Parts: sequence; structure tokens; C-alpha cells
Amino acid sequence: MEFQEISVSVKKSKHFPLTPFRIIRGVICLLVLLSTAFVFLIYFVPVAAVLLRFFSTLYSRKVVSLLFGLWLGLWPFLFEKINETNVIFSGDHVPPKERVLLIANHKSEVDWMYLWNLALRKGCLGHIKYLLKKRLIKLPVFGWGFYVLEFIPLKRNWVVDEQVIRQMLSTFTNPQDPLWLTVFPEGTDYTEQKCKRSHDFATNNGLCLLGNTRSSLDAVYDVTIAYKNQCPIFLDNAFGVDPSEVHIHVRRIPLEKIPESEKEASEWLIETFQFKDKLLSDFIANGHFPNEGTEQELSTPKCLLNLIIVITLTGIFIFFTYSFIWGKFYVGFSCIYLASAACFNFRPYPIIGSVNERLKKILRMKSQ
Repeated sequence: MEFQEISVSVKKSKHFPLTPFRIIRGVICLLVLLSTAFVFLIYFVPVAAVLLRFFSTLYSRKVVSLLFGLWLGLWPFLFEKINETNVIFSGDHVPPKERVLLIANHKSEVDWMYLWNLALRKGCLGHIKYLLKKRLIKLPVFGWGFYVLEFIPLKRNWVVDEQVIRQMLSTFTNPQDPLWLTVFPEGTDYTEQKCKRSHDFATNNGLCLLGNTRSSLDAVYDVTIAYKNQCPIFLDNAFGVDPSEVHIHVRRIPLEKIPESEKEASEWLIETFQFKDKLLSDFIANGHFPNEGTEQELSTPKCLLNLIIVITLTGIFIFFTYSFIWGKFYVGFSCIYLASAACFNFRPYPIIGSVNERLKKILRMKSQ
């Protein structure tokens, strides 16, 4: 988008100065987030994402969403309560727990993290799925989390990616399966060259994502994100120096208003980003989006309770790891599984559920 070279604010200073206190606090927060993520992954994945998945993909995903939604909830707590970033929502007030395709602009490397603030308010934090670079899946710990939460890895090569996207989305057609499928059509964080390439990609391939899941979705969310004082980087978030405000505008679009053909869907997508251009231009001029105040603030007691649960579970599992030999074997097995499964992107198949379905089908045929 052409105007994106202009900052969302002429003010270039940080929101807070980078003091030794903020550095120490940020390091502690990162250590807590990393250690709790590691413990949750190695202890919960073998049961929730492997063993349970042999019986039911649906219930496996619900348990994974519940457990890892607890951990993801630490990030909005960090942003809004510890860093005191003011997150302001505007536009449409969307209902909770819908199955949606979410389309967002991508100006900063942390845009996708602030979508968790919206998902938490809607009870869908563990249900959000991103399309992301394939190499990120191979990162230790965080890449394992991307894999477990079933983010879709892309090479930005449509010949290769189309099959991966269609295959993974074919497993999300059950309306009972919670889903927030999140797409950044601009691709990686913004540059003019990347934006043009991503727009060409979107124009040529359309909203194929919607075609795969359309019948089971409730709506499309068009989300536009802007920052004050400046676009933050990850370390700004970690140390709490920026942004002072995050503005998130949400436009809920009924499915019937979105074209079904790929060509028309591509044109619709371009028009959607022209609308975003106008929103962001107005934001630069006015300092806010229209119709603010559509979402309430996060509950501090609930955030603290979530933190206590995550820390307590982490402490219990660390105790078992160091106190019992089987705990060490369990950790070793989990690490090997997660590293190899994320690298090769394989998942357990619900064998038991499939056998039951086949037996029922055979019995129906015999009864006829």
C-alpha cells in the first residue's frame, strides 16, 4: 500500500524510555514465556495432540486449544497489563466463538501477536491459525508450538503451497471444529517490493482459502491495525517501550457478500485493501479509527488467574521432571517427537475413529 511509507504518527520517540528496570522486567517475562511454553509442549503434546488424536481429531483440537489458549493468554496480559499498552477496538462488535476467515494488514513483525488480544476477548484464543513461513516451523520451542497449533507453513510458491493449503484446510470443514483462519495477504512485514509481490500473489490465486472452508464459516473479519507512536518490533513489546497505543478496526463481512469465483474474489480482496488504505490514511490524519470502544478491557483478575494456573502447572511438571527418572524419559521422548514432527509436518491419523466409521458403514450396508 503506497501510503505505508508514512509513519502512523509524526512522533518518533519511544513510548517509554528503555531503563534497566524495563530490561530486567522484559528478560524475566521472556524467560517465563519461554519456559512455560517448553513445559506445556513437552508434557501436553504427547497426550493431547498425539494419543487423543488417535481417537478423535475434533476432541484433540479442542483440548489443544484449551491448554495452549491458557499459555497464549500470557501475551495479552503482558501487552495490556504489564506494558500498559492501550489496545483500542473499533468498527463492528463481533459475536464470540464464530468460525471465521480473518484478513489483516501487515506493517510490523508483531501484528499477528496483537490479534491474540481480540481472540482472547472472543473466547477463540486457542483456535487461531496463521499462514506463515515454513522455516518458522523449524524454530526450537516456538516452532513446535506453531506446529501443534496447526499453523499452515508456506514457501510463497503457489505450485507447492496450493496443495499444502488445500490438504490442511480439508481437515477443518467440520462446523464443530473451532477455527480462526488468519491471512496476511501482504505477506511478510511491509516493504514496497514485498507488498507488490504479495498483491500479485493474491490477485493471481484469489481467496482459495475461502473456497475450501466457505460452507462451514460464519463470516470474514477484515481487520486493520495501526500503532502509536510508531510501529513496534518484538523487543519493543518485550521491554514495554512501545507502542503506547494499538488501534484495531474490525469489519465483519457476511459470507453472502463475498464472491465465490476466484477472479471476483481477487477483485474483492483488492477492494478490501483499498478500504484499508482509506482507513489508515484517516488514522494518520485523525489519530483514531471510527466507532471506537467496541470491546471492553481485559479483566485483571482473570488474567492473573490464568497466569497462576500456567505457572503452577509448569512448577508441578518441572518438579516431576527432576524428581523421577520416568519424567526425564518422558521429556526426552517429547523433544524428539516434536522436533521431528515439526520438521517433517506429520500428524497422527485418527485410526480408531476411522475404524468405527467403517464398521458402521459396513453394518448399514448389510442392514439394507
